[in-house]
Amino acid sequence: MLERSIFAQPMYPSQPNRSATDKERPLDRALEKSETVKETVEQSAQELLVINAVLKQEIPEHVQTGDVAQALQKSDELEGLIQDSAEELAQVNEALVQEIGEREDLERELARTKAALAEAQSQTPTP
Repeated sequence: MLERSIFAQPMYPSQPNRSATDKERPLDRALEKSETVKETVEQSAQELLVINAVLKQEIPEHVQTGDVAQALQKSDELEGLIQDSAEELAQVNEALVQEIGEREDLERELARTKAALAEAQSQTPTP
């Protein structure tokens, strides 16, 4: 029988802390959501791994035929797909972090340019 301890972690992991201003930007919200989904997918893959191991250990080999064997095989395949999805989400998150950093750099550059333009305009005499 499966022990409760393998399911002790919450199904939806806590979200990373971000400031209120970060949560207002769409890319930051997307990254936060994607990180939460990635954690859930990783946890699901781990739980499925444990379930598969227990099933294979507890179901006698002579019973692991026909539909039971196909179900165990499909479960193994699903475990691999879930793990692959978690890895892909990690790559998406890395791309989002990079994009957010580039946008922040551009926003700072734009603010500096606007400030320089305002300064230049204030020093230009009006005819």
